[in-house]
Amino acid sequence: MFSKHPKQNISEIFDPNLSSKKIRLLVQHENLNNPNNLGNKWWKLRHNFKQAINQNESTILTFGGAFSNHIAATAYTCKILGLKSIGIIRGEYNGSYNPTLLKAKNDGMQLKFVDRETYRNKSNIDWKSVYGSSYIIPEGGTNELAVKSCQEMLSYIDFDILCVPVGTGGTLSGLIRSLRPSQFALGFSALKGGTFLTTEVKKYVKTSNWSIKDDYHFGGYAKLNRELVTFMNQFKSNFLIQLDPIYTAKMFYGIFDMINNDMFISNTTILAIHTGGLQGIIGMNHKLKHKEWQID
Repeated sequence: MFSKHPKQNISEIFDPNLSSKKIRLLVQHENLNNPNNLGNKWWKLRHNFKQAINQNESTILTFGGAFSNHIAATAYTCKILGLKSIGIIRGEYNGSYNPTLLKAKNDGMQLKFVDRETYRNKSNIDWKSVYGSSYIIPEGGTNELAVKSCQEMLSYIDFDILCVPVGTGGTLSGLIRSLRPSQFALGFSALKGGTFLTTEVKKYVKTSNWSIKDDYHFGGYAKLNRELVTFMNQFKSNFLIQLDPIYTAKMFYGIFDMINNDMFISNTTILAIHTGGLQGIIGMNHKLKHKEWQID
């Protein structure tokens, strides 16, 4: 499944406000890059899985939260490749699985819940002594192999500013490496207090033509409000593009807010990466049901 690059689609968003401000907004649709919606995870996982297979490892162990696209993608990929998978899940088990975790479980992943303090300390735990021989992939899939792979993601190069949602920084780091000196990358943190992500990205890149916005997290990872849900639904209605509630909705909200506030100069071409993650909508709607909100 990693033998060929996925087909990449580019579309343009047309909106009167964009036209009046002379801004072009293009979208690279990683959400459409394969039939099982691995999104940017295809890029982050491919070299890691190749290395695991080359090392004759039969089990993949990785980490994530309850709505993690990475957990879902890793479980599915292991199923397809005939590998075992173990997911260390942040937070204690509450007696049921949300749709993301249920899908991962049905794809064969062993789900191991740990309290948040243990999860924060995960890098200091010898997981192989607990679960046996395994190939360990970090949270979000971010490591040098993932960053190297993401350098090849761009399929369109005629832009001024690249916009990318950020969770762990791997996708952004690889894309920064592929930029021309005249281009600039703007990451949109999905996490509250995501300023630490700047330090993470600096581990992989040496240039300065990038920054991370920490203004559009909507309260933190997997958190949102009615305003963001309304934006997502209106965006889908206007442009026929479904956004995910964890990452891409926050990024596009930020892009449009910055455009409305004249934070981009005229005649700027923006390329936004839609990283996928649409599997998370079902789980989020389940979470929002008691509030009577609904992502269309």
